[in-house]
Amino acid sequence: MKDIQIMDPKEIIARRVSLEIRPKMLVNLGIGIPTLVSDHLDESMGVFFQSENGVVGLGHRPPEGMTDRHLTDAGGSFTSAVPGASIIDSAFSFGLIRGGHLDLTVLGGLQVDAQGHLANWMIPGVFVPGMGGAMDLVTGAKKVIVAMIHSAKGKSKIVQECNLPVTSQRRVDLIVTEKAVIQPRDDGLHLLETGPGISVDEVVADTDAQLIIEGDVPEMDLSRTT
Repeated sequence: MKDIQIMDPKEIIARRVSLEIRPKMLVNLGIGIPTLVSDHLDESMGVFFQSENGVVGLGHRPPEGMTDRHLTDAGGSFTSAVPGASIIDSAFSFGLIRGGHLDLTVLGGLQVDAQGHLANWMIPGVFVPGMGGAMDLVTGAKKVIVAMIHSAKGKSKIVQECNLPVTSQRRVDLIVTEKAVIQPRDDGLHLLETGPGISVDEVVADTDAQLIIEGDVPEMDLSRTT
Protein backbone atom coordinates (compact mmCIF):
# COMPACT_ATOMS: atom_id res chain seq x y z
CA MET A 1 0.00 0.00 0.00
CA LYS A 2 1.17 3.53 -0.69
CA ASP A 3 2.64 5.68 2.08
CA ILE A 4 -0.53 7.11 3.61
CA GLN A 5 1.19 10.39 4.44
CA ILE A 6 1.76 11.14 0.73
CA MET A 7 -1.42 9.56 -0.60
CA ASP A 8 -3.56 11.73 -2.86
CA PRO A 9 -6.47 13.31 -0.91
CA LYS A 10 -9.02 11.79 -3.28
CA GLU A 11 -7.51 8.35 -2.79
CA ILE A 12 -7.65 8.77 1.00
CA ILE A 13 -11.36 9.56 0.74
CA ALA A 14 -12.12 6.70 -1.66
CA ARG A 15 -10.17 4.18 0.42
CA ARG A 16 -11.93 5.21 3.64
CA VAL A 17 -15.38 5.10 2.02
CA SER A 18 -14.67 1.61 0.68
CA LEU A 19 -14.48 0.37 4.28
CA GLU A 20 -18.19 1.16 4.68
CA ILE A 21 -19.20 -1.26 1.92
CA ARG A 22 -20.15 -4.81 2.83
CA PRO A 23 -20.38 -7.97 0.66
CA LYS A 24 -23.41 -8.35 -1.61
CA MET A 25 -24.47 -4.70 -1.30
CA LEU A 26 -26.22 -2.84 -4.13
CA VAL A 27 -24.35 0.46 -4.36
CA ASN A 28 -24.63 3.64 -6.42
CA LEU A 29 -21.49 5.74 -6.95
CA GLY A 30 -21.85 9.39 -7.95
CA ILE A 31 -19.67 11.33 -10.36
CA GLY A 32 -16.14 12.36 -9.30
CA ILE A 33 -14.46 11.02 -6.17
CA PRO A 34 -17.16 8.37 -5.56
CA THR A 35 -16.22 6.56 -8.80
CA LEU A 36 -12.79 5.83 -7.27
CA VAL A 37 -14.29 3.78 -4.44
CA SER A 38 -14.73 0.59 -6.46
CA ASP A 39 -10.96 0.48 -7.13
CA HIS A 40 -10.44 -0.40 -3.46
CA LEU A 41 -12.88 -3.31 -3.32
CA ASP A 42 -12.16 -6.95 -4.07
CA GLU A 43 -14.48 -8.33 -6.76
CA SER A 44 -14.95 -11.45 -4.62
CA MET A 45 -17.14 -9.36 -2.29
CA GLY A 46 -19.94 -9.63 -4.83
CA VAL A 47 -20.84 -5.94 -4.62
CA PHE A 48 -23.08 -4.76 -7.47
CA PHE A 49 -22.76 -1.14 -8.58
CA GLN A 50 -25.82 0.53 -10.06
CA SER A 51 -25.93 3.52 -12.39
CA GLU A 52 -28.96 5.74 -12.96
CA ASN A 53 -28.69 5.41 -16.73
CA GLY A 54 -29.60 1.74 -16.50
CA VAL A 55 -26.77 -0.60 -15.49
CA VAL A 56 -26.68 -2.94 -12.50
CA GLY A 57 -23.25 -4.54 -12.28
CA LEU A 58 -20.80 -1.84 -13.33
CA GLY A 59 -17.19 -2.98 -13.59
CA HIS A 60 -13.91 -1.06 -13.79
CA ARG A 61 -12.98 1.26 -16.64
CA PRO A 62 -11.92 -0.92 -19.59
CA PRO A 63 -8.37 -0.74 -20.98
CA GLU A 64 -7.53 1.44 -23.96
CA GLY A 65 -9.09 0.08 -27.13
CA MET A 66 -11.66 -2.04 -25.30
CA THR A 67 -14.27 0.65 -24.68
CA ASP A 68 -17.84 0.30 -25.90
CA ARG A 69 -19.66 3.54 -26.64
CA HIS A 70 -22.93 1.89 -25.59
CA LEU A 71 -21.65 1.08 -22.09
CA THR A 72 -21.12 4.16 -19.92
CA ASP A 73 -21.84 5.22 -16.37
CA ALA A 74 -24.20 8.06 -15.39
CA GLY A 75 -21.42 10.59 -15.92
CA GLY A 76 -20.79 9.43 -19.48
CA SER A 77 -17.45 7.72 -18.72
CA PHE A 78 -16.73 4.37 -20.32
CA THR A 79 -17.20 1.40 -18.05
CA SER A 80 -17.46 -2.37 -18.16
CA ALA A 81 -19.96 -4.88 -16.82
CA VAL A 82 -19.30 -7.77 -14.45
CA PRO A 83 -20.66 -11.31 -15.01
CA GLY A 84 -24.35 -11.30 -14.08
CA ALA A 85 -24.84 -7.61 -14.86
CA SER A 86 -28.17 -6.32 -16.15
CA ILE A 87 -29.07 -3.53 -18.55
CA ILE A 88 -32.36 -1.90 -17.58
CA ASP A 89 -34.34 1.15 -18.68
CA SER A 90 -34.38 4.42 -16.72
CA ALA A 91 -37.84 3.75 -15.28
CA PHE A 92 -36.68 0.48 -13.72
CA SER A 93 -33.41 2.09 -12.61
CA PHE A 94 -35.16 4.90 -10.77
CA GLY A 95 -37.68 2.41 -9.43
CA LEU A 96 -34.76 0.73 -7.64
CA ILE A 97 -33.67 4.09 -6.24
CA ARG A 98 -37.07 5.48 -5.28
CA GLY A 99 -38.26 2.13 -4.00
CA GLY A 100 -35.55 2.02 -1.34
CA HIS A 101 -33.69 -0.94 -2.83
CA LEU A 102 -30.22 0.65 -2.87
CA ASP A 103 -28.17 -0.31 0.18
CA LEU A 104 -25.84 2.66 -0.21
CA THR A 105 -25.12 5.68 -2.37
CA VAL A 106 -21.84 7.60 -2.34
CA LEU A 107 -22.14 11.15 -3.65
CA GLY A 108 -19.89 14.15 -4.08
CA GLY A 109 -20.80 17.39 -2.35
CA LEU A 110 -20.57 21.15 -2.72
CA GLN A 111 -21.64 21.74 0.90
CA VAL A 112 -23.00 19.85 3.90
CA ASP A 113 -24.52 21.85 6.76
CA ALA A 114 -24.68 21.40 10.53
CA GLN A 115 -27.97 19.49 10.18
CA GLY A 116 -26.43 17.05 7.70
CA HIS A 117 -28.21 18.48 4.64
CA LEU A 118 -26.35 18.05 1.36
CA ALA A 119 -26.07 20.62 -1.43
CA ASN A 120 -24.58 19.04 -4.54
CA TRP A 121 -26.78 19.50 -7.58
CA MET A 122 -26.27 23.09 -8.74
CA ILE A 123 -24.60 26.47 -8.21
CA PRO A 124 -26.93 29.40 -8.96
CA GLY A 125 -25.93 31.18 -12.14
CA VAL A 126 -23.84 28.27 -13.41
CA PHE A 127 -25.16 26.16 -16.29
CA VAL A 128 -26.39 22.72 -15.25
CA PRO A 129 -27.14 20.20 -18.03
CA GLY A 130 -29.54 18.36 -15.72
CA MET A 131 -30.05 17.57 -12.07
CA GLY A 132 -29.18 13.90 -12.50
CA GLY A 133 -30.32 11.45 -9.86
CA ALA A 134 -28.93 13.18 -6.76
CA MET A 135 -32.30 14.16 -5.28
CA ASP A 136 -33.72 10.68 -5.76
CA LEU A 137 -30.58 9.02 -4.40
CA VAL A 138 -30.34 11.08 -1.22
CA THR A 139 -34.04 10.50 -0.56
CA GLY A 140 -34.28 6.84 -1.55
CA ALA A 141 -31.05 5.02 -0.64
CA LYS A 142 -30.86 3.20 2.68
CA LYS A 143 -27.54 4.91 3.52
CA VAL A 144 -25.99 8.08 2.09
CA ILE A 145 -22.28 8.87 2.28
CA VAL A 146 -20.85 12.18 1.08
CA ALA A 147 -17.30 11.88 -0.29
CA MET A 148 -15.70 15.27 -0.88
CA ILE A 149 -12.58 17.39 -0.42
CA HIS A 150 -12.81 19.21 2.93
CA SER A 151 -12.38 22.74 1.53
CA ALA A 152 -12.63 24.53 -1.81
CA LYS A 153 -10.65 27.68 -2.60
CA GLY A 154 -9.74 27.98 1.06
CA LYS A 155 -13.35 27.78 2.28
CA SER A 156 -14.80 24.91 4.29
CA LYS A 157 -17.41 22.82 2.51
CA ILE A 158 -18.83 21.73 5.86
CA VAL A 159 -20.81 24.80 6.83
CA GLN A 160 -23.18 25.94 9.54
CA GLU A 161 -25.88 26.57 6.94
CA CYS A 162 -25.90 25.85 3.21
CA ASN A 163 -26.04 28.88 0.94
CA LEU A 164 -26.43 26.64 -2.11
CA PRO A 165 -29.68 24.85 -3.03
CA VAL A 166 -30.14 21.80 -0.81
CA THR A 167 -30.47 18.47 -2.61
CA SER A 168 -32.83 16.83 -0.13
CA GLN A 169 -34.35 17.47 3.28
CA ARG A 170 -33.03 14.09 4.39
CA ARG A 171 -29.94 14.10 6.58
CA VAL A 172 -26.96 12.22 5.13
CA ASP A 173 -25.48 9.38 7.17
CA LEU A 174 -21.74 10.04 6.91
CA ILE A 175 -19.31 12.65 5.57
CA VAL A 176 -15.84 11.53 4.52
CA THR A 177 -13.13 14.02 3.56
CA GLU A 178 -9.36 13.72 3.44
CA LYS A 179 -9.26 15.36 6.86
CA ALA A 180 -12.14 13.77 8.76
CA VAL A 181 -14.97 11.30 9.10
CA ILE A 182 -18.02 13.12 10.43
CA GLN A 183 -21.43 11.73 11.36
CA PRO A 184 -24.50 13.99 11.38
CA ARG A 185 -26.87 13.19 14.25
CA ASP A 186 -29.88 14.84 15.86
CA ASP A 187 -27.64 17.01 18.05
CA GLY A 188 -25.15 18.03 15.36
CA LEU A 189 -21.98 16.88 13.59
CA HIS A 190 -19.88 14.33 15.47
CA LEU A 191 -16.18 14.02 14.62
CA LEU A 192 -15.47 10.26 14.46
CA GLU A 193 -12.00 10.14 12.89
CA THR A 194 -9.28 12.44 11.62
CA GLY A 195 -7.38 12.05 8.38
CA PRO A 196 -3.84 10.69 8.15
CA GLY A 197 -1.47 13.05 9.96
CA ILE A 198 -4.28 15.50 10.74
CA SER A 199 -4.95 16.66 14.31
CA VAL A 200 -8.34 17.34 15.84
CA ASP A 201 -7.39 21.03 16.17
CA GLU A 202 -6.66 21.20 12.43
CA VAL A 203 -10.03 19.68 11.58
CA VAL A 204 -11.84 22.12 13.88
CA ALA A 205 -9.92 25.09 12.43
CA ASP A 206 -10.71 24.04 8.85
CA THR A 207 -14.43 23.38 9.46
CA ASP A 208 -16.97 26.18 9.40
CA ALA A 209 -19.68 24.20 11.18
CA GLN A 210 -19.37 23.40 14.86
CA LEU A 211 -18.19 19.85 15.58
CA ILE A 212 -19.05 17.68 18.56
CA ILE A 213 -15.98 15.90 19.95
CA GLU A 214 -16.34 13.11 22.48
CA GLY A 215 -13.19 11.62 24.03
CA ASP A 216 -10.13 10.72 21.99
CA VAL A 217 -10.70 10.84 18.25
CA PRO A 218 -8.80 8.12 16.35
CA GLU A 219 -7.04 8.57 13.04
CA MET A 220 -8.43 6.80 9.97
CA ASP A 221 -7.09 3.26 9.73
CA LEU A 222 -6.62 2.89 6.00
CA SER A 223 -4.68 -0.34 6.42
CA ARG A 224 -7.89 -2.17 7.22
CA THR A 225 -9.59 -4.29 4.61
CA THR A 226 -13.32 -4.72 4.06
